[in-house]
Amino acid sequence: MSKESVYQFLADRGFADHYVEFDESSTATVALAAQAIGCEEGRIAKTMSLSTREGAIVVVFNGVARLDNRKYKDTFHEKARFLQGEEVVEQTGHPIGGVCPFALKAGVRVFLDESLKVYEYVYPAAGAPNNAVRLTIGELEELTGGSWISVAKTAEAEE
Repeated sequence: MSKESVYQFLADRGFADHYVEFDESSTATVALAAQAIGCEEGRIAKTMSLSTREGAIVVVFNGVARLDNRKYKDTFHEKARFLQGEEVVEQTGHPIGGVCPFALKAGVRVFLDESLKVYEYVYPAAGAPNNAVRLTIGELEELTGGSWISVAKTAEAEE
């Protein structure tokens, strides 16, 4: 998988015009992506890659949300284990900093965290650390086929 496969995936579904590419690695972190796009950090749909007993999964959060380990364990009945280094590209098909929640390797399950729903549209990475795609929450759900879960820390939980 690569940014070309992501672009083709989008083009095949009529979303090519939603794709944005930047000159350098400007979307590798939430802060850099928000700065490059010109939006608030929460609109960056960060994709976390994890390993479960049933295989790799990706969970998409709003850019300022963090994983709540207790909620994760309650949902998946195991501790969160993030994919590391080369595992990310090997199991998802996308590089660190560019993990896209669609156009993934076969068998990777996608979950969308409820934290995304505070925004009308968000920007997930699109297969490389220098691109993104602007999608409404409905379009993100349609393109990923993801299941909605709630595994993010809430502001109340952090107090």
